[in-house]
Amino acid sequence: MDQIIEKAILVGVNLRHDPHFEYSMEELANLAEALNVEVVGVITQNLERVTASHYVGTGKIDEVRSLYEAMDANLVIFDDELSPAQIRNLEKDLDCKVIDRTMLILDIFARRAKTKEAQMQVEIAQLQYMLPRLVGMYNSLSRQGGATGGGFANRGAGETKLELDRRKIEEQITKLRRDLEVVKEQRETQRKQRRKNNIPVVSLVGYTNAGKSTIMNQLLARTSDEEHKQVFEKDMLFATLETSVRQIELEDRKKFLLTDTVGFVSKLPHHLVKAFRSTLEEARDADLLLHVVDVSNEDHEYMMEVTNKTLQAVGVEGVPTIYVYNKADCTEITYPYVNQNRIWLSARDGKGLDELIGMIRSEVFSDYVTLHVCIPYNRGDLVSFLNEKASIKETAYEEDGTHLKVEVRLEHEPKLKPFIITE
Repeated sequence: MDQIIEKAILVGVNLRHDPHFEYSMEELANLAEALNVEVVGVITQNLERVTASHYVGTGKIDEVRSLYEAMDANLVIFDDELSPAQIRNLEKDLDCKVIDRTMLILDIFARRAKTKEAQMQVEIAQLQYMLPRLVGMYNSLSRQGGATGGGFANRGAGETKLELDRRKIEEQITKLRRDLEVVKEQRETQRKQRRKNNIPVVSLVGYTNAGKSTIMNQLLARTSDEEHKQVFEKDMLFATLETSVRQIELEDRKKFLLTDTVGFVSKLPHHLVKAFRSTLEEARDADLLLHVVDVSNEDHEYMMEVTNKTLQAVGVEGVPTIYVYNKADCTEITYPYVNQNRIWLSARDGKGLDELIGMIRSEVFSDYVTLHVCIPYNRGDLVSFLNEKASIKETAYEEDGTHLKVEVRLEHEPKLKPFIITE
């Protein structure tokens, strides 16, 4: 049996000459493409405010229907979240399947979620979206009931079914929240363990498709031979939804954890932000954020704004940040280029990665001190300790013991104090 190809008409309202409207529509087309939906037409309208009943002005409905029929489409996608009444009215007047931006994003997340946690988070968001829209599903049932002789009995059955479904959805949301709470506790335990181990956490954040996974893989490739640690990367929206955590070990034994978070997008559904809150909290507890930006996109400043607002919404504030302007190879900018806490680089060709590591190093390893110590030969335990915890710069075997130049965390200095030598 042939698979039905979905062909969509995109509809958007440009409110009060929004400077980001064109980009929003372009992004809507990319979101549709991410679900293998073919965009066959676009209709836009300039308005001061959306129309309460239909989102677009009622005159536009005929235009949408005409284009829909002419292009043999089977779906109409609106660029904002529609109210239950708007969906109901549009489906009735257009006589076709209508979905909004929120539904589209939720569908992408549902298909891409791989871990149990991500699947539960998406399911909660979908159920919360569905709850106020249940009425529309049964409206036609009520109307049919009224048309036949036994209208009241049928309508009552419809309403009872609606109440039952509402209760079922609410129960399912409660159950999923409970299950997620368990996962959240496990995640919190892991975070506490990391803090105890005193390993700094560096978190990648940014707009979807800015290149976060590519940067993570490039940093892993520079510091580890283990291919299995690589994370999935692809040039598409929301290629990765899972939070990946990888340990990066530098040449001088310094280690940090690198976490990758879900990418952001404009008009990211409120339910989804709430559902992914525990995942995004990885960034809140980080010692450093790498805010990855696709500098080749002319709307990159707007994308940064969206990312910052979303981070604020989940309580990520006041964390030191390095702005990583990625994809500089697709621009006229000379790179790698570093200016304070900003770096222009290309993760794809690897140029600028060493400079980025240097920036991370100076930010998260500022609590290190270089010491000269003389360890007596009967204190092999201390030498083992330094081999494991410190970066040994120089070694010399003298009569009075092993002379070492070491770089260690400030917290280890008291332990070595009796053996420190001044030159």
